[in-house]
Amino acid sequence: MAQEDVFKKLVAHCKEYGFVFQSSEIYDGLGAVYDYGQYGVELKNNIKKYWWDSMVLLHENVVGIDTSIFMHPAVWKASGHVDAFNDPLIDNKDSKKRYRADVLIEELMAKYDAKADKEVEKAAKRFGENFDEALFRQTNPRVLENLNKKEEIHARFVKALNNNDLDELKQIIVDNEVVCPVSGTKNWTDVRQFNLMFSTEMGSTADGALKIYLRPETAQGIFVNFLNVQKTGRMKIPFGIAQIGKAFRNEIVARQFIFRMREFEQMEMQFFVAPGEELQWFEKWKETRMKWHRALGMGDSKYRFHDHDKLAHYANAATDIEFEMPFGFKEVEGIHSRTNFDLSQHQQHSGKRITYFDAEKNESYVPYVVETSIGIDRMFLSIMAAAYHEEEVEAKEGAKEMRVVLKLPPVLAPVKLAVLPLVKKDGLPELARSIIDTLKFDFNCQYDEKDSIGKRYRRQDAIGTPFCVTVDHQSVHDNSVTIRYRDTMEQERVNISALQRIIAEKVSMRELFKKTM
Repeated sequence: MAQEDVFKKLVAHCKEYGFVFQSSEIYDGLGAVYDYGQYGVELKNNIKKYWWDSMVLLHENVVGIDTSIFMHPAVWKASGHVDAFNDPLIDNKDSKKRYRADVLIEELMAKYDAKADKEVEKAAKRFGENFDEALFRQTNPRVLENLNKKEEIHARFVKALNNNDLDELKQIIVDNEVVCPVSGTKNWTDVRQFNLMFSTEMGSTADGALKIYLRPETAQGIFVNFLNVQKTGRMKIPFGIAQIGKAFRNEIVARQFIFRMREFEQMEMQFFVAPGEELQWFEKWKETRMKWHRALGMGDSKYRFHDHDKLAHYANAATDIEFEMPFGFKEVEGIHSRTNFDLSQHQQHSGKRITYFDAEKNESYVPYVVETSIGIDRMFLSIMAAAYHEEEVEAKEGAKEMRVVLKLPPVLAPVKLAVLPLVKKDGLPELARSIIDTLKFDFNCQYDEKDSIGKRYRRQDAIGTPFCVTVDHQSVHDNSVTIRYRDTMEQERVNISALQRIIAEKVSMRELFKKTM
């Protein structure tokens, strides 16, 4: 099945099973704004807990805060967002659709990579075990042609980005005959910059209203509270401040479901270090964050680092952790060495001294910062994409049927356990309810008595429930039940008293955290 078709099915599945809904859908929706349904919010909260506890519980020198969405407008002037928080946009004159010029060029380069990979795949099938991939990539004319073309575009692209050369960005698109996905034409406008911040007014009168912004990132709330946290927490460098919160960007090019939205949520940690030590901490946090992602067991090969072609004005190093979405490798988390830009800017614009006295060095300095920043919604999408499977399984009398299953990491699954009485009589519902009453203090449980047991299994598969417990007539006599495992569909007879232990072992964040260390 084509990856595009898989993605369409995933989007439909998210709506049908209560994970994600279009915002204001009864009014035809609001573009690039989404609501999380009853299962989506549980998965999202579990992702947040996994991140928060891995930061704050596992690191004694990381603490958390929760800052406001509204901030003084001078904050965004100092940070550079008022003057420099822009995207390069280009329009197709025929379709009237708007695109990010940098994304069009990145997708163009990805096509050349894909062509080279296709040649490698064909050769690997042809030569079998004797295939030397490294040698083939170095010598095959078609592979080299595609990779050289990609590198040629990449060199022009990097130079244009670093020089803020909008004319050259357009020229790359024109020279490579990039077409609009909608109209199929190459009739492009010039590239221009567009500021992404939402603005509003605060105040009771028109004359006295203050123009303010919805925050486009949560990091600045951490920076302006640096001294408050450091002094009240008696924090010693190196230390970090973590935060989870909403951010807002007026994305003109918002697409690919919840991957790029106008209202989204971030999990960010700013780690303050001594000047000169930032790059070693940058490497350490790169390693730590990649372990965190891979611990979920969704496949190490689905992750990769991607160094930035253009560094932000505040950074001296930056990389992304990318995940292989159905539409290609895309950024899920950014790790940046932000130097001392932010604190220095706020010190200059506020007139307040923002320094740290290092008793060991007997000197004061403005700390440097290493940032880790995840979009929760992108993380949510990556997990759903990796978990979505369609499988052909045995049905009654040797027939085959299609099973749609979300193989979510059990620790993140919205519902951990479904309890299913075989029939709605003979004391089975009462026993099933009593099992839930015992286990609901530890796990999110669900009771279901409607339809055949097979249909109930399928419903639980579709929302990613890792365990189903069936209560039958034998259960009433010997307190045993059948536990069915989602991924293998294997069934096991166990005592009711063993359920808590069996489930706890599989859904424990403690075990997950051990893999991140």
